[in-house]
Amino acid sequence: MPSPNVHKISPDYPDPDLIRAAGEVLNQGGVIAFPTRCLYGMGADAFKPEAVERIFRIKRRSSQNPILILIDDPARLRNLTARITASAGLIADRFWPGKVTLVFEASNLIPDYLTAGTGKIGIRLAGHPVAAALAGAIRGPITGTSANVSGQPGCHRINDLPPAVAHRLDLILDAGPLEGGRGSTVVDVSGDDPRVLREGVVLEKEILAAAGGI
Repeated sequence: MPSPNVHKISPDYPDPDLIRAAGEVLNQGGVIAFPTRCLYGMGADAFKPEAVERIFRIKRRSSQNPILILIDDPARLRNLTARITASAGLIADRFWPGKVTLVFEASNLIPDYLTAGTGKIGIRLAGHPVAAALAGAIRGPITGTSANVSGQPGCHRINDLPPAVAHRLDLILDAGPLEGGRGSTVVDVSGDDPRVLREGVVLEKEILAAAGGI
């Protein structure tokens, strides 16, 4: 794979200068690979439609599939969601950062290309220091989809990035091997009663217990 756009970054103490440089790439509409908790993700400024469209093309992903976003601060939910139910708050308090993606009713600020016309948006508080720093650098959400071709496995090492993906990225942040394993649990909290859409690292019974305040 090409090396000029690959930069090593500490997974625990990301270099602020490198984060600022990556943030500038995102601000200019670039697309990058970066570490999340278990797999490498493909990131763009979620509010730049051309950048997000590039991600769909690189991944060969259907535009009918929604794309989740990562945030660095729960306070950003106020602008991104139409409402935050009591159960959503309990689940977030228990399992964020990382581990759980919450699917909210989207606010009117969320563009359709992120929701695929569903009116709902998946949001996760970034659980990896590099991912959180990137979202902080642009002061807004970044896309959190896996850095792969749709339908193929994600990768937990940069060396496993498919060439069809790696060659089309503007910057790659290599934080070393990630833990892999099960992804985040996806929970629809758009209604009063949460629904587990995909059980991941957090079990459904744990989600329901947290939502019940147990």
